Amino acid sequence: MIALSVCSALSSPIVAVFSGALLLFYFSETTLGAPCPIHGLPIVRNISDLPQDNYGRPGLSHMTVAGSVLHGMKEVEIWLQTFAPGSETPIHRHSCEEVFVVLKGSGTLYLAETHGNFPGKPVEFPIFANSTLHIPINDAHQVKNTGHEDLQVLVIISRPPIKIFIYEDWFMPHTAARLKFPYYWDEQCVQESQKDEL
Repeated sequence: MIALSVCSALSSPIVAVFSGALLLFYFSETTLGAPCPIHGLPIVRNISDLPQDNYGRPGLSHMTVAGSVLHGMKEVEIWLQTFAPGSETPIHRHSCEEVFVVLKGSGTLYLAETHGNFPGKPVEFPIFANSTLHIPINDAHQVKNTGHEDLQVLVIISRPPIKIFIYEDWFMPHTAARLKFPYYWDEQCVQESQKDEL
C-alpha cells in the first residue's frame, strides 16, 4: 500500500517498476510460497474437476475434496475414494478420528479389538451403501472391498494432515509399525510446520 502511494506521488518509471515488483513478490510469497499453492477453497466447485490418482496402489482412486495441505483446511479433511473389487487399505492407525460414508458398493471393515502391544485379531463389520463407520483414535483398522462392484466412500478425518502408522499384519507390535508421513497424496505438498503428535 505504501509503495502504491509513493508510486503515484513520484510517478517515476523506476519507482513504478520497483513498486510493481514488490507487490508481485509479496503476493507470490503469500499465495504461492508452498510447493503446492493454496488458492483457498471456493464456495462451490465441480467435483469432476478435481484431480484423482491411485498413488501407486492398484484398485484405488483417491481425490482430496478438501484438504489441509492442498486447500488450507485446519480442522477437517475430506476425501472421495473408490476401491475396485478386492482392493483394500493397508492395516493402519492414526491419531485422529475418521468417519466413512459408504456411497455405493459393499465391503468389510476390520477393526482391532485389543489395545495391548499389538492390534490383535480384528472384528469384522459388513459395510454397504448408505452405511457409516466411525474409527476411534489410534484403533488399527482396514477397509476392504469384498463385493463385486466398486466400493465408493466419502472419508472425513479430524486433525489433518494425517500421520499413518502401517502394520504388516494384525500381530505386528505397535512399536514396529511404520510411520508414513506425509501420506501419499500429500507428499509433494506437505509443509514443514505441522501439529505435534500426542
